[in-house]
Amino acid sequence: MSTKKPNTKNKAAAARKARKKKKRIGLFIFEILILAVLLVVLYAVLKTDNIQKITVDEKKIEANFNENVANNNKMTGYRNIALFGVDSREGDLGKGTRSDTIMIASINEETGDVKLCSVYRDTYMNLGNDTYNKCNAAYAKGGPELAINMLNMNLDMNITNYVTVGFDGLINTIDALGGVYVDVTEAEIQHLNNYQISMVGTTTDGKTFVAEEGKDYQAVKEPGYQLLNGLQATAYCRIRYIGDDFARAQRQRTVLAATMEAAKKASPTKLNKILDSVLSSVATNLDVNEMVSILGDLTKYNIVANDGFPFESNRTTGKVSGKGSCVIPVSLADNVKLLHQFLFDDMEYTVSSEVQSYSDKVSADSGK
Repeated sequence: MSTKKPNTKNKAAAARKARKKKKRIGLFIFEILILAVLLVVLYAVLKTDNIQKITVDEKKIEANFNENVANNNKMTGYRNIALFGVDSREGDLGKGTRSDTIMIASINEETGDVKLCSVYRDTYMNLGNDTYNKCNAAYAKGGPELAINMLNMNLDMNITNYVTVGFDGLINTIDALGGVYVDVTEAEIQHLNNYQISMVGTTTDGKTFVAEEGKDYQAVKEPGYQLLNGLQATAYCRIRYIGDDFARAQRQRTVLAATMEAAKKASPTKLNKILDSVLSSVATNLDVNEMVSILGDLTKYNIVANDGFPFESNRTTGKVSGKGSCVIPVSLADNVKLLHQFLFDDMEYTVSSEVQSYSDKVSADSGK
């Protein structure tokens, strides 16, 4: 009988591989944007004039880092980038438009592992200017710079770089792919069509739709599994009147999965067309050298985990006086501890005194 011991190293490696594969399944909509960005930046090296450059004062942002962030060894070796999806009607990706989607992409520069955390847009926080509201208001009030400060202040982060994508970027991507298949319910149809109208046109009498020039509106008329164009699919992603904002995230994951399946079948010519159509809907403060740096290890990038902030175990919803219905972290400090565990495997993280004070304010205002 053989006495050879099992190869535990190979078994462990296989187990890790299986866990990583499982984690990739439940992705958020803007995970496709981090993948798109990693492709777009290569193309953008040759076409940088097509990307909007909205300047942020990185030194000022760094000066505002919370007390224990700059010297946090657990965050060393990670590149953290803020991703914003904005409701842009005229291609303006700066101040004045609310960020419909907020995400942090944290890249382990040694391993290439990417972790993504969506920050729910209705989360009640310090906006980065010592006023409190739903966090998506930060981008509208101060563009990407204030939105980055909001993330850094509330979450003990050290973000200085951002990428903003307008809805046209997602619409154009899906259209270039020939659409995506989604199972639409009867209850979703009215809201889907209303969101289409809000994005591309008006109703002159509350009934008759008038599309803006160059906009293609096609109402979804029946429920069931069907091909949606870019406008329809993006409108589907925005539905938030059936269920809650977390149900909305599920719709986003559905569209993402469908988009990724369509992209796998796309030809190089079609993918090039997609890049051309997306670039004008992207703004970033990454320069060409930084883009090339990110691309240096492109082949080893691997999205290994994703989650949402506040975390499911530590959040609730409720009305805050003067701010309407909000997502409330319970508590903000506890959620920040969980965030650092999730992103940086820091199991003993202690929040800064600043985060603790913001957490106390959120609890006092919300009664949670």
